[in-house]
Amino acid sequence: VQFVESGGGLVQPGGSLRLSCAASGFTFSSYTMSWYRQAPGKERESVAIITGAGGTRNYADSVKGRFTISRDNAKNTVYLQMNSLKPEDTAVYYCNAPSLAMVRRYWGQGTQVTVSS
Repeated sequence: VQFVESGGGLVQPGGSLRLSCAASGFTFSSYTMSWYRQAPGKERESVAIITGAGGTRNYADSVKGRFTISRDNAKNTVYLQMNSLKPEDTAVYYCNAPSLAMVRRYWGQGTQVTVSS
């Protein structure tokens, strides 16, 4: 099982970024996927989740209306479109399948998102 996140960077408040996560080693389309983030000194939190077929999506209140999760099962990839970014969105962003997340070695390196003027 492997997750490779990309697309992070430095962006000004109000800006946008699109994160990508390439997954491998399991039947991607059968798994609910989630984007998580961890800010310095804080616990990792789930910010968006999408079911295997993409029919159901849920978001943390802190990102609702600004972030959109999507997936392409043909490419084994999950995306996170982030708009109207705020400084409090600064964190390392990871993807994982919630049912696989308890296995420590399955976590990828994440991608750093920094929102600052």
